[in-house]
Amino acid sequence: MADKSGLERSFEQTLFGSRWLMAPMYLGLVVSLGMLTIVFCRELLYYAPQVLSMTADKAILVVLTLIDLTLAANLLVIVLFSGYENFVSKLDIDDGGDRPSWMGTVDFGGLKMKLIASIVAISAIHLLKQFMEIGKNGSPVQEVELKWMVVIHMVFVASGVLMAAMDWMTARSAKKY
Repeated sequence: MADKSGLERSFEQTLFGSRWLMAPMYLGLVVSLGMLTIVFCRELLYYAPQVLSMTADKAILVVLTLIDLTLAANLLVIVLFSGYENFVSKLDIDDGGDRPSWMGTVDFGGLKMKLIASIVAISAIHLLKQFMEIGKNGSPVQEVELKWMVVIHMVFVASGVLMAAMDWMTARSAKKY
């Protein structure tokens, strides 16, 4: 019996320690955040000199692109911090009072909801950008493509609503027991 208990304990410690295999993935997300920052800066530096000759529609498209990149970066930060704290280890850092209020409080369900909300927002921005291009010279989007983009966006919206409903039902049933 003692051998089985020792073997079982060793196995469980190995399983528990395996969470650290996720650490390189979170470092990869840090690199991805750096990549998004570079793309954001490149877009900003490209369009900033053109601001005086830019049409209002073009300015809105540029701003939407920058917002899109910012939302993607926000999503990365949320996944990075929440995922690390939920699945690997608590962040034990001296934040000097600068720690975001949501850190350490976003569980897997909250992370899931933030993820789908960000995806819906990013999808909506892409869709809005395409709608603004309709009727412009050499519009790159065909009618069929636009319809598929709307369908895909609506799938994201419906998925978000269904995920929220499932979380609500789960929380409601947990309160009964």
